[in-house]
Order: sequence, then C-alpha cells, then structure tokens
Amino acid sequence: MNVSVAGVRLKNPLVAVSGCFGFGREYDEYFDISLLGGVCVKGLNVRGREGNPPPRIAEAPGGCLNSIGLQNPGVEAFLRDELPFLRSKDVAVIANIFGGTAEEYAEAAALIGNAADMLEVNISCPNLKAGGVNFANDPRAAAEVTEAVKKAAKIPVCVKLSPNVTDIKTIALACRDAGADALSLINTLLGMRIDTETRRPVLRMNTGGLSGSAVFPVAVRCVWQAAAATGLPVIGMGGVSGGADVVEMMMAGASAVGIGTVLFQDPAAPVRILRELREWCAAHAVSNVSELTGSVQNY
Repeated sequence: MNVSVAGVRLKNPLVAVSGCFGFGREYDEYFDISLLGGVCVKGLNVRGREGNPPPRIAEAPGGCLNSIGLQNPGVEAFLRDELPFLRSKDVAVIANIFGGTAEEYAEAAALIGNAADMLEVNISCPNLKAGGVNFANDPRAAAEVTEAVKKAAKIPVCVKLSPNVTDIKTIALACRDAGADALSLINTLLGMRIDTETRRPVLRMNTGGLSGSAVFPVAVRCVWQAAAATGLPVIGMGGVSGGADVVEMMMAGASAVGIGTVLFQDPAAPVRILRELREWCAAHAVSNVSELTGSVQNY
C-alpha cells in the first residue's frame, strides 16, 4: 500500500483533505488516524481568520455547499497547539496554506519551515493586488504564488488547483514550470442554492463550494488532464467515497487520493475505504498499489 508523492512517503494512498478533517482530533475519536497515509490540515494563513457568518454550509444533491471562509487559528497557533498531536501519530502531515498576496503565502511557508512533511498551497483565493481575481484562475498569478512559496519553503510544495477554470492544463503547467513538486485537485466547484420559501440564497455569502459524490466525474477528468500534461505527482480528490473510487482516481493519474465530504456522512469512512481498496487489489492481482497510477487505457 506504500506510495510516494514528491519524495514524501505515505503508508497508503489515503489522505484526509483540508477543510474536512480539521486537525484530526475529532476524527481520532472514531478511528486511529494513524491508519491514514496522510492528513492535510485545515487551511492556514499567517494571522488566522474568523471565517464567514452563518449559514455557511448546506446540503446539495450528491453532496454539500460550503462557504466557511477559511476560518483558522493561524500558523503559529497550529504549530503550538495542533501539530504536536499530529506528530504523535504515524501519519504524514501536509500543511495547507493560503493568502491574499504572494508575499503572504511565502510568509506562511517560511513560518512552517520543515515542521510538516509537505505544503499544500490553496491558490483558490482572491489576489488582492489584482482586483480580487483568484490566483487559481490566472496562469501568471498561479505561477507567481508557486514561485514565491518554493523560494520560502523547506519541504515539497504541492499546489491545489481549482476546477473553475477554462483549461486546467494551462494552470497546471504554469505551476509546474514555476517549480511545483506536486499538484492536488480538485478544489470545490462554485455553486448556489435558493430557498424557494424565503427567496434567499441558502448561504449567507450567496455562493459556495460544491463537494461530494456529485463532483467525482469532474475530479477524475481534471486529474487525468493535469497528470498527463505535467508528469507531476498528483493527489486526486473530489467526491471519493469508496475503494473503487480510489482505484479510478489512481488510474486517472493520481499517486494518492484525498477523502473529504464523505467523512461528514461516515466519520470512519477511511477504515472502510482502505479495506475495499485492499480487497480490490487482491481480487485483481495488484501487488503494489502504485501500479494503478496512470494505468487508464485511453482509446
């Protein structure tokens, strides 16, 4: 079950995704999180953030919408209060960072130093120097952030891509050429729901990120395109809810696979998913799960 992503060894390909797992403490009450290959922690910026006002999460067909607003305690509080718990577990720690400028991203990366095993750079954030356009939507801005983080980082850098773009390959290549060691995708799709009784959006901020099984085919497509275009290791995520989904995502090109929204429905889902993955590999005579990566047979 061992896999490697940009030189970071995971005991198995399952990674708890950022935003769905907090810092792991709550889920450790349901299963020993050392079972996982990796934990990607809640998104962090330098100074912390209160997040958006409620309501900020709502059900949607095949998943949920969220507009949490990147609430977090800040990098220093994470290092002091949360990281020691994660380091007591046999699991790779991936620190997710974000910012409003390339300099803020770099500052967060420098503060984390080598305390984590990998950085995941969430570029689905407004670029405050470019009128609020998301870094993830502009190849030049995505490259600028990637390059800034790489210069400040002491550990491998994985850039998290958004599906809300015209051509995922263009963004992926820009990040690779700017020095990204790996990619993770997808982040959520932008969505909206309206309460037909009140005629108001169900979320206070009107729109939110759609996640869950409904987005899985989009995620598979994006992983397939990004992996083929760049040749970089990929952590694939988006709607994964079973062992067969992990297999499919790896066939599309993922080296590891993120588990997210399904955790809200079944907090111990990784136990089941890992069992199903082992059973699939045994039934199909796969002796090394890494053999699955990029094994799709294109027409």
